[in-house]
Amino acid sequence: MNGLAIRGLGKRYGGVLAASDVSFDVPEGSLTTLLGPSGCGKTTVLRLVAGLETPGNGSIHVGGRDITALAPEHRNVGLVFQSYALFPHLTVEQNILFSMQAASCSEAEARSRAQAALEMVGLAGLAHRRAPELSGGQQQRVALARALALAPAVLLLDEPLSNVDARLRRSLREEIRALQRRLRLTVVYVTHDQHEALAVSDQIVLMHEGRVVQCGSPEELYERPRTEFVAAFMGEAGVFDAVCTADRRVWLGPLEVAGNHAAQPGPVRVAVRPEAWRLGPATASGLAGSVLRHTYVGRAIEYILATPIGPVLAFSPHTAALDTGAPVSLSLGQHGVCVLRS
Repeated sequence: MNGLAIRGLGKRYGGVLAASDVSFDVPEGSLTTLLGPSGCGKTTVLRLVAGLETPGNGSIHVGGRDITALAPEHRNVGLVFQSYALFPHLTVEQNILFSMQAASCSEAEARSRAQAALEMVGLAGLAHRRAPELSGGQQQRVALARALALAPAVLLLDEPLSNVDARLRRSLREEIRALQRRLRLTVVYVTHDQHEALAVSDQIVLMHEGRVVQCGSPEELYERPRTEFVAAFMGEAGVFDAVCTADRRVWLGPLEVAGNHAAQPGPVRVAVRPEAWRLGPATASGLAGSVLRHTYVGRAIEYILATPIGPVLAFSPHTAALDTGAPVSLSLGQHGVCVLRS
């Protein structure tokens, strides 16, 4: 395939298993995010693709070519480090030219490519500034331009927004996504931030303890998590005991979970997002509950409710907040509810 293909990739550091049987594809011109908590193996996989580490097993293909045993400079892969790794004594242009020394191009071509890369990221007028004179967001763009100047077949971004002020993260992630789409770049993007992954990705590869636990579109991982770990990591979710009847209907207490379910009859587990709960006046129907506490969180009111199935976290649109102890009836919306596979 064109793009990136990873098959059965594994890596150990002494007795520590950092990556185990990692397999996924990144189609050409798309952005795939490696997501997971610290220590899950996502940065290890990125370093293996870049050639900075040697895998214990498995293979890496770029554009159909096996690059597993190639040196980093022969892989046609660009890497933007988390720290940006800019030389403070060099100008922006010199930082980019330094990275191109291994490329077989003339000085004139190198300068032309450096200028073109700076124009791509909107820094054409800052070529003669030094890194310490730039803001964090500008330094991030220089690091991106340095990688783009090499015209890589695959671009690797390691936590690219971790050193950027929180106020800039939204605009910078939108810029990265817009640039990726405009240039049809093949990108692997590493982050531990679920909201960031949902915002920028065509595909998310969620990792835990060195393994891929689910791979799919942002909507698939959020709406249809396969396990309790995926449900909890991809945004808040309560997980509850439920029952699947012989006719494949799933019941969460008195509430039927909408949709067609592949679950076998018997006990099952159901994940429910806070926004899936619907709060109404106490009636004989629905799931009975009472308010334990409420919190104003800006966009909504967050409720913790006592119910027969256990504590429930629910978000409700702005109305007059319900008092502690107030009785309610809960129902389920069409989205944000999923029967887990395991």
